[in-house]
Amino acid sequence: MRTGVGAFNALDDEGRITRVLLSLQHAFEMLLKAALEAKRVPVFDKRSGKSISLELAIRQCQQTDGIKISDDEAGTIRALDSLRDAEQHWYVVVDEGLLYLYVRSAVTLFDDLLCRVFGERLGDHLPARVLPISAEPPQGLDLLVDREHERIARLLKPGRRATAEANARIRALLATEALADLDAAEVSETDVRRVARGIREGKSRSQVFPKLTGYAANIVGSGLTVEVRLVKSGGLPVTYTSDPAVDPAAIRTVDLEKKFYMGPYDLADRAGVSRSGATALRRHLGLDSNDDHFSHRFVFGRTKHLRYSDNALKAMRDALGTVDMERVWAAHRTLASNSKSTLPPCDQPGCVLGSTAKPAQA
Repeated sequence: MRTGVGAFNALDDEGRITRVLLSLQHAFEMLLKAALEAKRVPVFDKRSGKSISLELAIRQCQQTDGIKISDDEAGTIRALDSLRDAEQHWYVVVDEGLLYLYVRSAVTLFDDLLCRVFGERLGDHLPARVLPISAEPPQGLDLLVDREHERIARLLKPGRRATAEANARIRALLATEALADLDAAEVSETDVRRVARGIREGKSRSQVFPKLTGYAANIVGSGLTVEVRLVKSGGLPVTYTSDPAVDPAAIRTVDLEKKFYMGPYDLADRAGVSRSGATALRRHLGLDSNDDHFSHRFVFGRTKHLRYSDNALKAMRDALGTVDMERVWAAHRTLASNSKSTLPPCDQPGCVLGSTAKPAQA
């Protein structure tokens, strides 16, 4: 964190953005893993023997009592990570106003987490005079994104020969979409070309960057004491589609294997329920519906695998606090194929089948 803040305030612009993003991303990865270690949550993968990834650390921190980072906080860290990835592996141009907003929100969040988990303040370790300062006051995220969209549109006009810079600025805004959606955490050149084509065609900012609509910077204070939090303020819903007739300007490629990363056994273990009980609870909640919200069925040749998302894990954990698992098991357990028994109707809240539940047979 010291290195990142020092790089932001440096007089030399050469490599500045790289140093800032690399340092801040690494600072958060170490802070989250330190927080998990403090709560006695393993930070090493037992199978590989390696430290867990930043994304897994974020998910663990969202689920761990005493840390419980919010979706907005997770989005801020993911956006920083996505920007770092784009900067480290390719070429990105980050508007100075946006960079200040990212860095200041990072400092605010780092201070929040440090206090929440360890009871310390960032000011105990850094003098206020070195915290990120900017020659221009912090501006709203929506205004900065609109300004960048207009700048990119000018760069893409015929005869400018500024496509490389325009694409570099597009990458920065695409990385910012990680605020809203985990699936947007990786920037692909397909998405860059899609956005550039949409802007050339005169499409609006909300059409080419729909996930940034409804996100804002909550700015409190001024000067050295300013606090910035990137938060959701309501906006356009995100819809998954395979319809070729849908306007392609707003379509972004989704890595389904990253979203649906848990098998049925892993889901049961994470939810803290027996594997047979988890099967009954999944039937009770309708999590096997393959609706691309809770689950997705991957097909590899003749092999089919049903995988689950964080939405399914949250639904199961919420349900465990309201249902009687013995009754859920009685109503949704698996019967032998030759069994003549019938299952009682389910009387527990949240059942997608209710009294119409049919016995599941092996």
